[in-house]
Amino acid sequence: MPIPSPSGPIAVQLLEAPFEPLELLATWQRSLGAAGTAAESHFIGRVRPTTTAAGEPLEALELEHYPGMSEAQLRTLAEACAARHGVGAVLVAHRVGRIAPGEAIVLVAVQADRRGPALRCVQELLEDLKHHAPFWKREWSGGSGTWVAGNTPL
Repeated sequence: MPIPSPSGPIAVQLLEAPFEPLELLATWQRSLGAAGTAAESHFIGRVRPTTTAAGEPLEALELEHYPGMSEAQLRTLAEACAARHGVGAVLVAHRVGRIAPGEAIVLVAVQADRRGPALRCVQELLEDLKHHAPFWKREWSGGSGTWVAGNTPL
């Protein structure tokens, strides 16, 4: 399944298939061009290859969402964060569905005129996604899934 190209100053994608974060980042960078951008900050998050909250070996993490509402909420979070930090462009790519340990789950990238706003925007947006994105998580171990009640710490 091909990954759609992100475009526009605020690009949000929910992806059901594994993706290569650096390839997606390069596509986003090409779509925006580098003129006038002095700083860029990125974060790539992967599913932990360790254990579930209960200490069992993790087979997969599953993220369920409500299509349409989820994308709108992620866009709202990205737009608000970009406005607070005065950044020029934001990319949020997030996996949904079943995700294996080690696979990329999130990519957040920000272009700005200075490193401070770019770095702060990425960090704040990641926390916003962690606490306000409408995803329901289930950890799979031993062939059964357990819903995750809370978020992991920073």
